[in-house]
Amino acid sequence: MDEKIKYTIEFPIQASPQLLYQYVSTPSGLSEWFADNVNSRGELFTFIWDGSEEQAKLLNKKSGERIKFRWLEDEEEGDPYFFEIRIQVDEITKDVSLMVTDFAEEDEVDEAKMLWSNQISSLKQVLGSA
Repeated sequence: MDEKIKYTIEFPIQASPQLLYQYVSTPSGLSEWFADNVNSRGELFTFIWDGSEEQAKLLNKKSGERIKFRWLEDEEEGDPYFFEIRIQVDEITKDVSLMVTDFAEEDEVDEAKMLWSNQISSLKQVLGSA
């Protein structure tokens, strides 16, 4: 299997970091915009889209700041890939951005970025910051 490429994209977003964190770190928040449904049992999160399920392990989180997951498939294969959603606040302007770090195969990076753009667009609609 080809090595995946790490990429990071920034999405300016008009919402308080505390509110944003609820939407990126809790099953109920994630199911509002990221997947059709999200369940968690401890550090294991189950994401459901159109009847198919993907499981991810919560690697770490820092309240109000970031959350990091690894898909179970990658975990089982010993791959180092993960996806992280980080809330960044500009110290001077106080502008809030969502920084998404993920991995994709070289020929799928643009498609993966487009998918994240669509997901974050849904999040903005939920937050009323579109």
